[in-house]
Amino acid sequence: MTLEIQDVTKRVGAEIHIHETSLRFLPGHFNVLLGETNAGKTTLMKLMAGLDQPTSGQVLIDGVEVTKQSTQDRQISFVHQFFVNYPHLSVYENIASPLRLARISSSDIDRRVREAADLMKLTPMLERRPQELSGGQQQRTALARAIVKDSKVVFLDEPLANLDYKLREELRSELPQLFADRGAVVIYATSEPAEALMLGGCTATLHEGRVSQFDETSDVYRNPVNLTTAQVFSDPPLNTAVVTKAGGRCTLNTEVSWELSGPQSQLADGEYMIGVRPHHVLPTAISEGVAIAGSVQVTELSGSESVAHFRVGEGSWVSQSEGIHPYQVGESHTFFMDVSKCFFFAADGRLVA
Repeated sequence: MTLEIQDVTKRVGAEIHIHETSLRFLPGHFNVLLGETNAGKTTLMKLMAGLDQPTSGQVLIDGVEVTKQSTQDRQISFVHQFFVNYPHLSVYENIASPLRLARISSSDIDRRVREAADLMKLTPMLERRPQELSGGQQQRTALARAIVKDSKVVFLDEPLANLDYKLREELRSELPQLFADRGAVVIYATSEPAEALMLGGCTATLHEGRVSQFDETSDVYRNPVNLTTAQVFSDPPLNTAVVTKAGGRCTLNTEVSWELSGPQSQLADGEYMIGVRPHHVLPTAISEGVAIAGSVQVTELSGSESVAHFRVGEGSWVSQSEGIHPYQVGESHTFFMDVSKCFFFAADGRLVA
């Protein structure tokens, strides 16, 4: 089973919603579309699902062009961010609805509905109506309906976004297992980098309707090909600053400098943009760390983690660290950047070291 798009674009009037994109998705793992709101994730999914038509390009399932086929003919399932269930039907009938449309036998419907309900822990709720369920149970019902169809392709458009934290964590860990042995291509849209890492598989990073990189999730995270990918795959935001490389040294804001080693030392002299993730900027001294002082602007404490936003030159940086640290807004604090974890980008945004 494969899903492929070739040179697909989407224009609405003079606006380009999806720039020319070619991707090939395989079964056996999650395929994640990662990007901020309005990056183009839902638009791209609708084009692949047949809910919208591309301006140009082709959509192929198992090598067969389906660009002009209806959603029903493509044998797909689409689970939305918001709970989409039939309010007048029981949970049982909600799950069974696509099978009844396909005129499956009653005995087969019953078997498949109960199997899906068991997987999604809905068996005790089969006779209830959606309004009698919690938000998590309603989304489980929508997921069960996607599972029961035995579709070729399953689209999950930020399906956990409206659930509380506990339910999100629970379903996030279950979803890859639920679809692992079904032979379907699964495409999952999210705006959360941490969620993409937890789901694994392969990830396509999107920004303003362009796919900047598509590869194994861990590789995209560790080895972004450009600044856009690194920024999309960083939460809190990637720290960036212009630096000057001269000889074997690198200088930031004329005040902070350090000796370069490895591939970075081989770069041509000149200006570069560095990027460093917040968890590599810490409030305590580290090996290979360079001290950067800045005025604390905002602090966030969550459980056993501390986040501080602080001024660096004309920009704002973020430090993310374990433990509780006594930051004071307005006061100067010294942070330590792990220079071995810095990305170096050329003027055109390409990763160079």
